[in-house]
Order: sequence, then C-alpha cells, then structure tokens
Amino acid sequence: MENIRDSASHNKQKAFQLILLFGLVSLFGDIIYEGARSVNGPYLKVLGANALAVGFIAGIGEFLGYGIRLLSGYFSDKTKAYWFFTILGYGMLICVPLLALTGFWKIAALLIVMERIGKALRSPAKDTILSQATKQVGTGFGFGLNEAMDQVGAIIGPLLFTVAFMGTTQAEKGLRDYQAGYHLLWLPFFFLMACVLFAYWKTPNPEMLETTITKNESEKLPKIFWLYTAFSFFATTGFVSFVLMAYHFKARHVLSDVQIPLFYAIAMGVDGAAALVIGKLYDRMKEKQKHEWAGIGTLLMIPVLSAVIPFLCFTTIPWLVIVSIILWGIVMAGHETIMKSAIADITPLRKRGTGYGILNVAYGLAMLAGGVAMGFLYDRSLPTLMIGVAALELASLPFFFAMKNEVSKTPTS
Repeated sequence: MENIRDSASHNKQKAFQLILLFGLVSLFGDIIYEGARSVNGPYLKVLGANALAVGFIAGIGEFLGYGIRLLSGYFSDKTKAYWFFTILGYGMLICVPLLALTGFWKIAALLIVMERIGKALRSPAKDTILSQATKQVGTGFGFGLNEAMDQVGAIIGPLLFTVAFMGTTQAEKGLRDYQAGYHLLWLPFFFLMACVLFAYWKTPNPEMLETTITKNESEKLPKIFWLYTAFSFFATTGFVSFVLMAYHFKARHVLSDVQIPLFYAIAMGVDGAAALVIGKLYDRMKEKQKHEWAGIGTLLMIPVLSAVIPFLCFTTIPWLVIVSIILWGIVMAGHETIMKSAIADITPLRKRGTGYGILNVAYGLAMLAGGVAMGFLYDRSLPTLMIGVAALELASLPFFFAMKNEVSKTPTS
C-alpha cells in the first residue's frame, strides 16, 4: 500500500513538473506569436494589404492552423510520436522572427500562415501529452495553469513591440519600426526550443502518468463530442479575430500604433487571470455533480460574451473599445481552457489526439468562414456584421443545451 502511495505521489509530482515545463514552453511561444499577432494586422497594412486581404490571411491561416490538426492528431495517435510532432511544430515558430526580413505583404502572409501550420502540427500532440499530466491534478486546473503561464508570455510579447515603438519619435510607425520589433523575438525562440527539448528528456513517456487512473476506456468518440464540435463551430464563427479588431483600431484611428499592442497585452493578462478562475470552476462543477462531463456548463459564457464584442469593438469610442478588448480576453480564456479540458474528459486516451484534431478542424473552418465574412462585411456594412455575429452565437445554444441533456442522462464514469 505504501509503495502504491509513493508511486501515486511520484506520478503527481512528475505530472506537475511536466505541466510547469509546458507552461514555460507556452510562455516563450506566446512571447513570439502573440507579440506578432498584436501587430500583424497593422504590419500588413503598412506593407500595402487591404482589409479583405487581412481578413483572408487571418482566416486561411486559422483554417490551415486548425484543419491540418485532423491529420496531425490522427497520425500522432497512430504512430504515438507525440513528441516528434510537438518538437517539429514548435520549431516552425522560427517563421515569426523571420517576418523582420521581409518588406512584401505576400511573403509576410506566407510566413504568418506557415506559423499557423506549425501550430497545427504540434497542438493535438502537445495537448494529448499535457492531458495525460492534467489527469493527475485536475484537467481544469492543469489546463488553466498552463493557459495562465501561456498568457504571461502573451503579455510580454505585445509589450516588446510597445517598447520598440516607444523608442521612435514619429507617431505613425513605419516598416523599420515593425521589423525592429520582430527582431526582438529571436531570443525567446531559442529559449523555447531549449525548454521543449528538456521536457522531452525529463518525460519521454508521458502516457505512464495516466495509466494509474484510466481503466478500460471505450475507443469510440461519444455523442457529446460531436455536439461539442457543432457548438464550437457556431460559437467560433462568430468570434471576432483580434487581427481585424486591430486593423479597425488603426484604420479608424481609435488607438495609436503604440496602444494597439499594449491593449492586446492587457487582453492577454485578462485571458491568463480568467483561465485560472474558469479552470477551477470547470473542476468544481465536475466535483459538485460527480460527473466527468459536467464542466461543460461553463461553456455558456462563450456565445453570450462573443455576441456582445462586435457591438463594442467596431465603434470609435475608446472606452467601449477597451471593454471589448477585456471581454475578448475572457472569451479567449474560455476557448483555451474549457476546450482542452473538455476533450481530455470526454474522449478516450487512444482517440484523444484524433479528438483534438477533429475539433480543431471545426475551429479552422469556423475561423476561415468568420474571418473572410467579417473582413468582407467590415468594408460594406458594420451593422450587418454585428447582427450576423449575434445570429451565429444564438445558433450555438441548441447544441449547448443538447450537451447538458447528454450529461444528465449519461451515468458518471
């Protein structure tokens, strides 16, 4: 009995260590790509791209970044090469500092899309590895802690650009100013690769962390998974991308070049703080109802807040814009924390990479459709854009209540 307790304690300690290491990996990763995402919209405008092109680039990047996860998730499950896909995908983050070396928007667009493809390769495998560790400490808490550390990097990244822009005197920032900011991202890239390789060296077989808990799981994806995928599709299609929001802030002179990455950093701070709260709430709902799926009740906040955001962000009133940025950060925390936690709970281990992959295809399709449609409508009819978002979020609600019904009629495991 004592040996069993010692083994369980060792597994919990090892799992927490892996979560912290992946937290550092996510931290450095977000310094890189969230720093870039805070200015990619204005940077593309400086390079000569229009709103439709920006919307298309954001949409196609997210589509590929999520769509390819179906294949990477399937093959990571099939080959069990979770670490290979994780390390390769993080290596492709080199595309972000390479943005400093281009002066043509089409090349910049290619690098932005390639970075998203790298995320597609690593995400199902990385989330599967992390899910195995979170089973030891609580899925909501584990993914919430990872997201909180992730968002520390997401705050630092945009602030790097804010500092870089403050070093120049002209109010309207030009090509050299943006490229100087991208050059600052080389160092966190090298730190990131060191951390992910160290995590692999410390825990080459993370599946051992879950075997003490998981027993005789089915290999089929349950009905609730497909309801969750449909809900996510509609809720995500209506979620405004920050790239388009930032484009609006610059085009309508709502925020300055210095303020845009600064407020993006604030949104990331809100995301990180909200992730811990949402993650604990997710676990608490599971404990209260004594059901592994009960945490999905926290999903209701996503369509409700997402429907409000475009009515605030696409104005020219600064304080309404700031409120929209805060709400955007909360919704992002919901997507990142609940999505990953729920998949860890509603899918069997042997199908988990595939589950993450399928769900992310739905996310990719949703972001492509939403990005292109909103980019198109932005130049033509903002009221239509806002009403369309509200309708999409409303369409997600029947799937939410169907999931709740599925929880109530499914025995706890």
